[in-house]
Amino acid sequence: MTSPVAQAPAPTSGEASQFDSSNTRKQWQVIARRFFRHKAAVFGLVLFVLLVLFAFLGGALWKYSYTDLGFRRYLPPSADHPFGTDRLGGDMVAQLIRGTQFSLQIAMVVALLSTVVGVVLGSLAGYLGGWVDTLISRFIDLLLVIPGLVIAAVLVRNSFVVSVAGGSGGSNWVIVALYLGLIGWLSIARVIRGMVLSLREKEFIEAARALGASTWRIVFRHILPNTVDVIVVNATLAIAQAVLLEAALSFLGLGVQSPDTSLGLMISLNKNELTLHPWLFFTTFTFIVLISLSVNFIGDGLRDAFDPRQRRVKA
Repeated sequence: MTSPVAQAPAPTSGEASQFDSSNTRKQWQVIARRFFRHKAAVFGLVLFVLLVLFAFLGGALWKYSYTDLGFRRYLPPSADHPFGTDRLGGDMVAQLIRGTQFSLQIAMVVALLSTVVGVVLGSLAGYLGGWVDTLISRFIDLLLVIPGLVIAAVLVRNSFVVSVAGGSGGSNWVIVALYLGLIGWLSIARVIRGMVLSLREKEFIEAARALGASTWRIVFRHILPNTVDVIVVNATLAIAQAVLLEAALSFLGLGVQSPDTSLGLMISLNKNELTLHPWLFFTTFTFIVLISLSVNFIGDGLRDAFDPRQRRVKA
């Protein structure tokens, strides 16, 4: 007679919760190791942190303020003014600190707003389907036909005209950021919709639906956590896209208006000095390129770290 096989007792809810928490921590540790072994991503992260520190702490450390306009105009780069002075006699380092700060603020607001709107609309379109999916998808297709720069230019221009007519002195960086965010959600919404379409047929979603979970709970509690990798990567890349789009808009004179400023507005103001005083243009242009490259390197590293099929970067 064979003896019965002893079975291990089922884990309690506390043990199961501890096991899930341990697995989650281990997964994030693997992702972090993959990211920090990606040399370009680490370089991009260090560069981006330095740019943020330059923008938000540089004003307190640098000897000149952006309001100091008493220097001789168009001084070339020197020990006292490493990036020279501009057409108003302002120190370019101080002006770049202020411009970089505004550009980063705009980029962060745009990335946050476009990610939230895109994730919510994309997940609802993918999960609910039917007329909701059709309405959101056709609206996205309609907006994608028109270049985002044109839409943003029209919105910001109309806002500027209304603001001037009302005597408030023009638009500011918040208005520009809001408008750019409201047109920047299209791509992430399409990506999230496609992922939700595949996830909504999984067994764990069917189980949650059978247990009576509401639509909002299923979407935000069970589906979206499984798309966090795509959300994080797209939110990161949205920062670089926002910097470039804002710079293009301000370069055309339709973006940020004085007394606010940005790197794009600084390029617009100095575009006629390219031949006579090139440092005014190229220093600002270099900062835009550095922000864009650093964020793109970070995005590439996050994509490779989150992708379980990635073999270039070992865990």
